[in-house]
Amino acid sequence: MENIVNEIVNFEEIVFLNKKEQIENSLRTTYRKKIWTKFVKAIKDFDLIKDGDKIAVGVSGGKDSLLLCKLFQELKKDKSKNFEVKFISMNPGFEAIDVDKFKENLIEMGIDCELFDADVWKIAFEEAPDSPCFLCAKMRRGVLYKKVEELGFNKLALGHHFDDIVETTMINMFFAGTVKTMLPKVPSTSGRMDIIRPLAYVREKDIINFMRHNTIQPMSCGCPIEAGKVDSKRKEIKKLLQDLEEKNPNIKQSIFNSMKNINLDYVLGYTKK
Repeated sequence: MENIVNEIVNFEEIVFLNKKEQIENSLRTTYRKKIWTKFVKAIKDFDLIKDGDKIAVGVSGGKDSLLLCKLFQELKKDKSKNFEVKFISMNPGFEAIDVDKFKENLIEMGIDCELFDADVWKIAFEEAPDSPCFLCAKMRRGVLYKKVEELGFNKLALGHHFDDIVETTMINMFFAGTVKTMLPKVPSTSGRMDIIRPLAYVREKDIINFMRHNTIQPMSCGCPIEAGKVDSKRKEIKKLLQDLEEKNPNIKQSIFNSMKNINLDYVLGYTKK
């Protein structure tokens, strides 16, 4: 009986190892141009990583952060940059089934991630039951930033991608009446570390295809609002952009480029000094 159990364990180890190798190989081959090259280009263009950096990667369990982990693992192999990296994840109140799925994906993908608990969802829904999203987002950032600083890291890498940046631009214009976007590198509110977004050039559709290609099922958000029970502004903008893309496939790239090409001479109220 013991021999059978050992054989099963060894078989599972082989399966996970093969899956890990498959994922890593696809980054260098099938998705080299659409993901790996864009990841490296963003790091170079926005000077995201320097020698000696201690980088924490925030892992939500979703497709974007899981991909980011693998990209950092591959970058470490290259030895083109001398940096330290650690993967950390905050559990804001996930259901047990979601946590189990998350851990399964981490094992399959060969990601060593530290998971810590925080009652963010519980507090957010108690304090603001009608509109918990703003408080939840603020608390999650605060808890995660504090954890990264306590660990002594000077940079926090997040999985926001090209589409997130475009959508954020539109949300600010449509709902906040301001022209600003999600920057690839920005100081944290405390000023003690930088937030970096190395997926700034990577398209969401390519991340989705990468996950499907490697038969990875990312953990669902778990939050009833983000699960679609309540519409969000981001969902509205995402749908609008999808409709606009049918007539103009390059519209997202144009919006992205516009945030690098702001002509102050044609901004209302701006006066040259």
